[in-house]
Amino acid sequence: MRIAVLSDIHGNLPALEAVLEALKPYDAIWQLGDIVGYGPQPDEVVARLKAEGATGVRGNHDSAAIGALDTDAFNDDARAAVEWTAERIAPATRDWLAALPLRTEMKPFTLVHGSPRDPTWEYVYSAGVARANFALFETAYCLVGHTHVPGVFRQRGSRAEAVQIGPGTRHPLDGERLIVNPGSVGQPRDGDPRASALLLDTDAGTLDWRRVAYPLEQVQKLMEREQLPRRLAARLQFGL
Repeated sequence: MRIAVLSDIHGNLPALEAVLEALKPYDAIWQLGDIVGYGPQPDEVVARLKAEGATGVRGNHDSAAIGALDTDAFNDDARAAVEWTAERIAPATRDWLAALPLRTEMKPFTLVHGSPRDPTWEYVYSAGVARANFALFETAYCLVGHTHVPGVFRQRGSRAEAVQIGPGTRHPLDGERLIVNPGSVGQPRDGDPRASALLLDTDAGTLDWRRVAYPLEQVQKLMEREQLPRRLAARLQFGL
């Protein structure tokens, strides 16, 4: 089975479309939250995922957009964008987001947005944070998002080790316990502006990271038209 694993789409429809085209053929889509927020096309992104039968979890921006999470912890730009999203989204979009769990299992995978310890807010950036989280899921593998940076942490006894990930990286699924991040579709933050996603092949036992160019200027123009924060549009160009 070939599964497209996506995270942090953030209302960026051109990036989503480019990633889905690049990952074909796939049998399913798993998404790891923050479907909306920041970007200018939340309804269109949700409609596309619904049409594809995507499954997955809800992120902090999704929760805030439907009123299930206070925005006090958001920075000013993020708060402005999520408030714009909350005012704009259609009832069908709101209902679809609300029905998503914060955590789910698709054995042998656990899916969360942030971390098993805190699905909403915790960033799995370091081996130390990863080590603490390995004890908090029972499956062999955990898929996370939230950082907007692709990565892998593997468990080695009582320790956790970071694995270097770059465009075109392939990593085996060989039973070694892993915490895996596909990176961000809609707003990468690793210095590479191309959309990031993961192709999970359960038959071959592999994880393949893909980076895909998309017309980001088109997204920036839409953000400008909708008067979304300029900094959020500008950072798309630099992957930051």
